[in-house]
Amino acid sequence: MALQDVCGFSKTPLVLRWNSPSWSSVTVGAPHGLDGGRPTWRHACSDKDGCSENSLSPFLLASPSSPSVPLPFSLSHGTTTLAFVFQGGVMVAADTRASCSGLIACPEVHKVMPVHSHLVATASGSGADCMFWQRVLARECRLYQLRNHRRLSVGGAAKLLSHMLHPFKGTKLCSRTKMSGRGPRLYYVCSDGTFLQGELFSVGSGSPYAYAVLDGGPRWGLSVGDACVLAREAVFRATHRDAYSGNCVDIFHISSQGWRRREREDLREDQR
Repeated sequence: MALQDVCGFSKTPLVLRWNSPSWSSVTVGAPHGLDGGRPTWRHACSDKDGCSENSLSPFLLASPSSPSVPLPFSLSHGTTTLAFVFQGGVMVAADTRASCSGLIACPEVHKVMPVHSHLVATASGSGADCMFWQRVLARECRLYQLRNHRRLSVGGAAKLLSHMLHPFKGTKLCSRTKMSGRGPRLYYVCSDGTFLQGELFSVGSGSPYAYAVLDGGPRWGLSVGDACVLAREAVFRATHRDAYSGNCVDIFHISSQGWRRREREDLREDQR
């Protein structure tokens, strides 16, 4: 809808019919009590509106009549992501191992994703959910800049993501995101709509080990080099103790000039 407004397609016949009162009762069924937690769609459409079930989108007419296929194993998530505020900005770090229960799905995943020129987000949870919603957020940030000729603030982006995720509370959506940007600002957004602001966050199965390193001393007065060393050490200790975290470490530094990425380091060299 936002892209239609920017491109001037909001007055086309198809969009006008979609926004007509006859479509006002298109709703998503409650997630509880449904087959596999999938939504059902209900529409109101009469012949006088010039539409019928044959003209509706197959997506709207889809019904979860077939039983969901059971998974061969439980989708356990494991990762280590962290971010903290210091006098030079925000330091963000994460491992690169994507795990699914006892399986290492991919050893080189990007869990720290630039959303905009001043904004970086970390991903914890289901990889597909995190990547999808971060791409949606990146699109909305670009559209906001096109409309208003200014960038969306870090707090505004975090609040927008929280509002987008809140309707999926209670479903199988699993996404925990840390939003880091200049200011410095640091926010935590969960798939249930949780919205928190702080100076230190670590999320994932390796976060207890990362917190043990990060809580060991003051962080605000650190230089950029010392903050980078601290973030790397925290991820390294987490990957050493947590089986679901490992391989390499990605480190980003966000300052008033934007974000800067350090070269990826292989933590397995230090564990030998």
